[in-house]
Amino acid sequence: MAADPHIVVLSSLFPSSKQPGAGLFVRERMFRVAQVLPLTVVCPVPWFPLQGLLRQLRPGARAGAPAFELQNGIEVRFPRFLSVPGVLKRLDGLLMALCTWRTLRRLKREGRLDLIDAHFAYPDGYAASLLGRWLNVPVTITMRGTEARHAADAHLASKVRAALGRVSRVFAVSESLRSIATGLGIPGERVRVVGNGVDLDKFNPLPREEARRRLGLPQDAPVLITVGALVERKGFHRVIELMPALQARHPSLTYLVVGGASPEGDLSMQLRQQVQSLGLESAVRFVGPLPPNELRVPLSAADLFVLSSRNEGWANVLLEAMACGLPVVATHVGGNAEVVSDASLGEVVPFDDKDALRSAILGALDRAWDRDSIQAYARANTWDSRVKVLVDEFRSQHARHAEQIAGRSCTSVGPSGD
Repeated sequence: MAADPHIVVLSSLFPSSKQPGAGLFVRERMFRVAQVLPLTVVCPVPWFPLQGLLRQLRPGARAGAPAFELQNGIEVRFPRFLSVPGVLKRLDGLLMALCTWRTLRRLKREGRLDLIDAHFAYPDGYAASLLGRWLNVPVTITMRGTEARHAADAHLASKVRAALGRVSRVFAVSESLRSIATGLGIPGERVRVVGNGVDLDKFNPLPREEARRRLGLPQDAPVLITVGALVERKGFHRVIELMPALQARHPSLTYLVVGGASPEGDLSMQLRQQVQSLGLESAVRFVGPLPPNELRVPLSAADLFVLSSRNEGWANVLLEAMACGLPVVATHVGGNAEVVSDASLGEVVPFDDKDALRSAILGALDRAWDRDSIQAYARANTWDSRVKVLVDEFRSQHARHAEQIAGRSCTSVGPSGD
């Protein structure tokens, strides 16, 4: 029986001491795999000579990372790769592969690379598909949501297709992403949906009275909450825009904005200006970013979770909210409807339909929800079953690759006839 494969996770989005909130969903998933299989993380960090100028123009952009960190006993390496902003971003996949090749070659020589697991089809998956060929190891790619935008880009769709077509297995965190892969011509049997799970040790409800007391919130006020990076895609501004209309029925309504800047951007200044222009300073509270083990406090204090995003893969935060007993109103994008799969959990509305979003929020605030049932749904979607599927897949892909190598060896050195 072959030894367990050593996995190298390749993801340009991964937490570090400089960006602790980046790619938490990748770490949550793969560090659980690391409890079963040996694993190393390689997180390529974009770099170019004029990077200091970019940071002056866009504070927080490309914050960089240390060269190496030990996280929960797992090695995380942050090699730099040349990445030029603008049109040359189309070269990111190739440049990422070229600039990380030495790191992965060293890991293979040390016996610590048997399979590459890349997250996001481009540029990470594209780079991994090249590295797999150069280093002769199998590759898997996990589609996480950016593929919807890239597949619609005439310049990047071919790269996404090439990346997905070259690897041994494609994982999609939602059925909607699997459809994108098959729409690009990837055979359906090569794509497997493995959603994210929820950590019930971190996400379980506090008594609402206690949670509100900690946050200084009135006990009788209706409270909305959104948790996520403060970027346009997440739609905080779309909820803030509706607050005056929502307050017409619920004058004491409060909206908790939980999150901060991310590698994707920082909309905090614009959101604060929007709140000020609408006279909502007393109704919208910017809680700031919180580590996962502290999120249950604001989630437990709220009555309803709202996510008005324009794009998602599998929004883990929806399950995390449900684990704290919250019903959900979310937009019908990505895998949201797969998470909010029943009317007993919440409502899914068309994206950018203000009337539908307002109506759903008001209806949810007026409804008596079975919060025990919502929590039970979350408990049925923990990480355990997801991790088992991933571990079985990694072992299977590694064994198949080993058999192929052995088969080629037997063919090349087989007995000669007389």
